[in-house]
Amino acid sequence: MCQINAGQLNELLNDGTSINLLDVREAIEFNTFNIGGVNIPVNRLADNINKLSYNKTDQIIVICSAGIRSKTAQEILTENGFKNVLNLKGGLLALQKLKQT
Repeated sequence: MCQINAGQLNELLNDGTSINLLDVREAIEFNTFNIGGVNIPVNRLADNINKLSYNKTDQIIVICSAGIRSKTAQEILTENGFKNVLNLKGGLLALQKLKQT
């Protein structure tokens, strides 16, 4: 499975590059802290996949707290025909840790 690390994502965010983020944490987690994107919790993703406005060829970066739920979401998206899905390795925790250094 394809991955992106915190440093690579941070570069994209800082460059102002237009990216498609899918945050698969629970709503309370998303509302407490997020870096943008669409929020669909992983346990609801399969039932709400048609609500995604992304094309199946768009690059989508899937994020969660530690990279575990986003890996599951990446598999769900891939099984549903999405071709260019990246998982944020280490999740938002890795991104926050990077920004603290």
